[in-house]
Amino acid sequence: MAVPQQRAAKQAAKQAAKRAWGVRAAWLALALLAALYCGWRFAAASPLETNLLALLPATEADPVAEKAVDTLAGALGDRTVLLVTSRDDAHAKAAAKQLGASLQKSGAFASVTAELPPFDLSQIAALYLPYRFGLLAPADRSALASASATTLHDLLARRIYSPLQGGLSTQLADDPFGWLERWLGNLPLATSNLEVEDSLLVSHRHDAQGDTTSVLIVATLPGSAYETKTQQAVRAALADAQSSLRQTFPDVSLARTGAVFYAEAARSASEREVHIIGIASLCGIALLMTWVFRSPRLLLLGFVSTALGIVCALAATLLVFGKLHLLTLVFGASLIGEAVDYSIQYFVVYLGAGRDWEARRGARTVRPALSVALATSLLGYAILIWVPFPALKQIACFAMVGITTAFASVLSLLPALLTRAPKRSPQRVFAGAARLLARWQQALGGKRAWLVAALLLIAAVPGWLRLTSDDDVHLLIQRDASLVAQEDTVRAAVGVDNSAQFFVVRGATQEAVLQRAEALGAKLDALNGTADSVGGYQSVAQFVPSAQRQHDDRALLAQHAFHDPAALRATLLQAGFKDEVADAWLAAFAKPAAPLTVERWLAAPWSQPYRHLWLGAVGSDRANPAHAPAGYAAVVIPQGVTPRNEPALIALAHGLPGIVFVDKAASVSKLFGAYRVDTGWWLGGALALVCALLMLRYGARGGIATTLPVLLALGVALAVFGYAGVPLNLFNWLALMLVLGVGANYAVFLREGCSRADANLGAVWTGVLLSAATALLSFGMLGISAMPALRSFGTTLALGIAVAVLLAPIGMPSESRRAA
Repeated sequence: MAVPQQRAAKQAAKQAAKRAWGVRAAWLALALLAALYCGWRFAAASPLETNLLALLPATEADPVAEKAVDTLAGALGDRTVLLVTSRDDAHAKAAAKQLGASLQKSGAFASVTAELPPFDLSQIAALYLPYRFGLLAPADRSALASASATTLHDLLARRIYSPLQGGLSTQLADDPFGWLERWLGNLPLATSNLEVEDSLLVSHRHDAQGDTTSVLIVATLPGSAYETKTQQAVRAALADAQSSLRQTFPDVSLARTGAVFYAEAARSASEREVHIIGIASLCGIALLMTWVFRSPRLLLLGFVSTALGIVCALAATLLVFGKLHLLTLVFGASLIGEAVDYSIQYFVVYLGAGRDWEARRGARTVRPALSVALATSLLGYAILIWVPFPALKQIACFAMVGITTAFASVLSLLPALLTRAPKRSPQRVFAGAARLLARWQQALGGKRAWLVAALLLIAAVPGWLRLTSDDDVHLLIQRDASLVAQEDTVRAAVGVDNSAQFFVVRGATQEAVLQRAEALGAKLDALNGTADSVGGYQSVAQFVPSAQRQHDDRALLAQHAFHDPAALRATLLQAGFKDEVADAWLAAFAKPAAPLTVERWLAAPWSQPYRHLWLGAVGSDRANPAHAPAGYAAVVIPQGVTPRNEPALIALAHGLPGIVFVDKAASVSKLFGAYRVDTGWWLGGALALVCALLMLRYGARGGIATTLPVLLALGVALAVFGYAGVPLNLFNWLALMLVLGVGANYAVFLREGCSRADANLGAVWTGVLLSAATALLSFGMLGISAMPALRSFGTTLALGIAVAVLLAPIGMPSESRRAA
């Protein structure tokens, strides 16, 4: 009988070994596949998303308005502006030329413009010359309405005998009364602070220390400002050029601005945080696990499970989204603390079993607790999927794949790797933890639990009453302070406030868009001289008047200037015009020309810096065709938008058909507020769902008791923020969702430990404390992040987890119920 039994045992051992090797090979293949995919993605163009706008959702009800946001961001994204400043005029100009030549030679930029290329301003006048009889400046339009022959005579005299005009001037023969020249003078081509000197764009300013000269250099990028390769090339080129500049002109300062600098700063900061958070979490967790388990092997196996979760999460996120946002990258480093929790629970069962260890039985032992813990965690992260923030969807995907992979590896891979019984067990640690748990449960458990809950509730209520909120998006997206200061310097010198607020003008036809843009321009002009003045604006209608406006201007000239061609001809001849010149000009008016069109303007090379004002043809909104019919759209960008005049601009848009006022930051802030309120309701619903899940597992009384610790943790966390006077934002509330998902695990682990007859509660409590410590290490590190959103996330998670683990023994059944 012994021989067949031995053979059966050997056969079973061989099958178990074969099965273990199969499991190991499957996990190795999965790890290699995920790692190779991640390596391939990072070897090509970096998938790291450094565009902060990618964090933000589509907020505008009108999809064309959202398109306008993207168009303006794209138009400005590839431009880099540098400002060379010195108190020595000659030094500033020479330094700008040197810097421009150095940057052009570096090859990091597609183009660098320091010295302006020769440009004949007459090209601009040449575009409008054929349409000159339909182009009248507002002052001329008003004057003509009351014009007389004497007035025309005086106007002609002033035109003939006035000094030669620079800039956009016209030939006297083509524009004898100067109507076109004055219309050209109203084009929004440049800012008043910049002048052309020695083929350079120069700004002169005076302050308390004296006069300063600033020279503007504009460069364009060869690729996207958010590509790592482009950022590195620009950084290296600027560092070399600036070093050379300091040696030649030590009195010269350099300010810079552009999306590439903000993107590079954000990428560097995120990579630095990933290293700090990842390494600090890794070292802290390693020290804790080594101190408790005293086994390098268990430490290594724990990190194997965690590494599998992170690499699979990274691969899945890249596969689903194509890009990896900065927030996801930094948050991924903090996932170490949660992913290792499942390994810790398996290890305490392993060490508690001693010589009786059997790997598959150990997996069956921890499966119920880990399954409930996984369900609550997934519920917390799943809420993020429904929030319309791309980065939060990525975080949810990353976390859900990561912890699910870690869960699966603990239940299948670790049993295949941890087959031998432990050589030693930290019984002294477990015994000390058991005594601590017994005393702590005695203080919190049983009937005292309701007294503790009541006391915490009384203490929390005043804090809740002091709670405030602040949904301003600027508090959640922090830009590099040095770059912001340099951008302010450039804006002050150039005199342009590149506001993020603008109008979107829509219409069924191009003509309708132009007419509505003109109506909007008239309203903006009417604000001048009032408290709501914006100072100026840019509109495509300033470059291309509507066909109706051109027709009306021509009709005005026909009525008040060309109504008597013979008298007009005589006026010209008396002023000294030759017969053929006068006849040619009169003949040009007599031959009607087609109106100037947007296409004709767009075709002119010099229109390139202003083409973002015209969005062109836009499709219909399929979800709501009545709201967004197919047609055309343009943007009008006012300067000097302030909180004081913004309400007037919004009201102005509401009073005109086809026009909406877009303020991306305000829209996102409003959405933050709406979802902050919604998340409060989601949190309540999720809490009820978790409670119902636990009641199914532990019965009504047990489910409520197990839910109570995390419920109190949520309440205490909110009260602390109230007492501290810290305004809540959406990310605080989303973090509370994760406190629910993660914090509920600790009471579950203890409850499941109590339900096992052979469980060592000291080992279970050690595992719970160790799990909480690792989570606090990882998520708590987010509290030092430079990203305000992650900082809010981390501090809330750390506070909630700390309270949840301290109150976890409340969920344990009493001794009598445990015995029953």
